[in-house]
Amino acid sequence: MLARLLIAGVVGALIGAVAVAAAAPELNLRGGRFKPLTYADLNPDQKAYVDKEIAAGRTLGPNGPSNINLRSPQMAELEGPLTEYLRFKAPMQRKLKEIAIMLTARFWGGQYVWYSHRQQALDAGLAPAFITAMAKGERPANMTQDEEAVYDFTTELLQTRQVSDANFKRMVDLFGERQLVELIGLMGHFHSLSMLFAVDKYPVPAGAPDAVTSPR
Repeated sequence: MLARLLIAGVVGALIGAVAVAAAAPELNLRGGRFKPLTYADLNPDQKAYVDKEIAAGRTLGPNGPSNINLRSPQMAELEGPLTEYLRFKAPMQRKLKEIAIMLTARFWGGQYVWYSHRQQALDAGLAPAFITAMAKGERPANMTQDEEAVYDFTTELLQTRQVSDANFKRMVDLFGERQLVELIGLMGHFHSLSMLFAVDKYPVPAGAPDAVTSPR
C-alpha cells in the first residue's frame, strides 16, 4: 500500500512538472552582455510582465529590446504606451519620424537601431539613396520640403546640441509646436534605446546593408 502511494506521488509530481514545463512560454531571446533569459530564469515581476505581454498578443522574440527590457519590466511597462504613441499614433508622417530615428541611431554608430529601422524607413517611403547617404554621413539629395526640414533640424540638434532660429521656425511653420515636441521626444526614446543596445553589445547580422560602423 505504501509503495503504491509513493509511486502515485512520484507520478503526480512528474505530471505536474510536465504540465508546468508545457505551460511555460518559449522566449527565444537574444542578447550580448545581457544573458538571453528563459522563462525559468525569470523572477516573479519579470514573469508577470511576460505573461501580460503574451496575453495582449505581443511577442517577445529574438529581435529588438525584449531581453534588455526584462532587466526592468517596470520601466518597460511604463515606457511602452509612450513609445507606441510617438512611433505610431503621433500625427507626423511616418517617413519623417524614421529620418529622425535613423539619424539618432547614426549619431551612436553601428547600433542595432539603424539595422532594424532601415527596412521600416523604406516601407515608410524613404528612398534607398536617401538612407545610403545618411549611412555615409552625407546630405541626401532631392529631398522634399518636409524631409529637408526634419533632416536639417535633427542634424543640427545632434551635431551642435542647439537649433537655430531659422530651423526652429521652419519646423513650427510646417508642423506646429506639438509635432516638433513629439519629434524631439521620439529622438529621446531612441537615444536611450541606442545606448542600451551599445552597452549590451547587441549582435547585428553580418553583411547588413548600409551599415554604420562609427558614431557621427
